[in-house]
Amino acid sequence: MCEYCGCQDVTAIEDLTREHDEVVGLMSYVRAAYAAGDIEAMATVSRRIADILAPHTAVEEEGLFPLLADDFPDQIAVLRAEHHHVEHVLAAAATGTPADPDWPAALLEVLQDLRTHILKEQDGVFPAALTSLTGSDWDSVDAVRDRVGIRISPAARP
Repeated sequence: MCEYCGCQDVTAIEDLTREHDEVVGLMSYVRAAYAAGDIEAMATVSRRIADILAPHTAVEEEGLFPLLADDFPDQIAVLRAEHHHVEHVLAAAATGTPADPDWPAALLEVLQDLRTHILKEQDGVFPAALTSLTGSDWDSVDAVRDRVGIRISPAARP
């Protein structure tokens, strides 16, 4: 993320960015597990990513996105669709190692898509929010965070 716009000074954006960073870091473990043919490890890391993204996505979809949807309806609709696609692929590993032989490749593909999605948020949504949202808007985003889960600290790597 850029460091010049001041986004990191807003707690909600700082938290969302930290979660993005954690997910991006976990992606390398998925790629390594794939290279080693360790589908079980891929599923384990996939569940950790899903655990981070569940409250993260709720903060965006219930807190941030509704505040930006009137000004950026098409962009927000695309971001929501991308969230649902990522959730669908991650959900296949929610209770164990998927038996579908196509799942490992699908996971790698969706994680690459997620990386692009993260850049859209960090380079577009967050700076736009910084310039258009008010203090009470940010309070409502923080209220969603308080309702859906605590702020995460970087977890131990798998």
